[in-house]
Amino acid sequence: MQRFRKYIDKDLNTENVKNLGHLNAFGITGKHLPDPPEEFDEFEFSTDFSGQDIQIGVAVQMGKIKRIMLSLADKEDPDMVKGLTESQLKELLAEKGDQLIGFFEYITS
Repeated sequence: MQRFRKYIDKDLNTENVKNLGHLNAFGITGKHLPDPPEEFDEFEFSTDFSGQDIQIGVAVQMGKIKRIMLSLADKEDPDMVKGLTESQLKELLAEKGDQLIGFFEYITS
């Protein structure tokens, strides 16, 4: 997750977050996109990885990214998530790392 550390404390571009067509170019869909975000809010996105739904949580305070979370959604109850194992995270980053970097570059530009 070190590769995403550079996005912590960057401003979230809410206009880019709402551009669902462009997000789809990264293979990412918006799940919960508060508009307007409150002082502290969480944005939720998802992407597919090996037939599984990966949730991307972006916690924002005063417009700046404070936390990035990647988790695996439960197939039977999508509201339930669990952390990725180290091997799952490595596989995800090997397969989709560049797409995720592009996504974070886009939502912080």
